[in-house]
Amino acid sequence: MSDQLATRYRRLFKYEKQSHAKVLAALQAVPEERRTAPEFQRAVDLFAHVVAAREMWLARLGQGTKPSSVEPQGVPLAELGARLTHMEHEWSRYLTSMNDAEVHRGFDYQSLDAGGFHNTVDEVLTQLYGHALYHRGQISLCLKALGEKPPTTDFIHFARVAAT
Repeated sequence: MSDQLATRYRRLFKYEKQSHAKVLAALQAVPEERRTAPEFQRAVDLFAHVVAAREMWLARLGQGTKPSSVEPQGVPLAELGARLTHMEHEWSRYLTSMNDAEVHRGFDYQSLDAGGFHNTVDEVLTQLYGHALYHRGQISLCLKALGEKPPTTDFIHFARVAAT
């Protein structure tokens, strides 16, 4: 059996990790005097939400521990890097052993607000990549509002570099 889907999701996760590293670096580059602006904390909290959502889904897949909140507020930038590194390490372990049978696996879980559901791993992974893209866009808007240049995190840039 071919593991094309699993290979594709591992590639997308590599792209996501690179994008997250760029976002974290952009947040860390914001001058201290602008870090008290509400847009800065909003950007940090959005990024912490992306990390927490990935942790939540990994726990639902039976591979990790649920975060205390998927909507963290007031997260210090200094903590965000460690949270991101831990989440990415746990996801890397899961994705390394994933095959296409796992991608197609269905599972039941309890939603935070709407009861029980059944989805496939494929559906969850698709959701997670779209979710991260959406929130990276919001973070970019926050960085622009602070007068900062957001990082380029388009997939095509990742693909071009990977092809060279």
